Amino acid sequence: MTVILAMYVAFVAEFAWILISTGEWQARTLGIAMMVLPVIAGWYLIVEWRLGMTVQKMARELEARGELPAFQGEVTTMGRLTAEAGEVAYREARADVDAEPDSWEAWFTVAYAYEENRDRSMARKSLRHAADLYRRR
Repeated sequence: MTVILAMYVAFVAEFAWILISTGEWQARTLGIAMMVLPVIAGWYLIVEWRLGMTVQKMARELEARGELPAFQGEVTTMGRLTAEAGEVAYREARADVDAEPDSWEAWFTVAYAYEENRDRSMARKSLRHAADLYRRR
């Protein structure tokens, strides 16, 4: 996906530069406006790669300590926790976050509990918060 996004950004930037290079004010205006897209895409790419690298570092550290999140409970045929077991895992992980709100480890665990409950949006937010805490330590 990164390569595809990079190719798209390069194409848009090149086309924008062609428009800026023309002598017409309308084309220049459109070219300048089009330059916003590659800037936003580049920023997004950097932010996502940075998050991914930080999450990988956190996972390695937890793995080295033998503390990677692993939830117990009834699983479906697909290998995921059932809704009830996922809710129990979330409540336990959330209790750890409530007890230690500045612990990146607790937020990392709650992110995986959200994932087990199929709430990817909150899982991502929790992972971002865990990464912020991890970088600040």
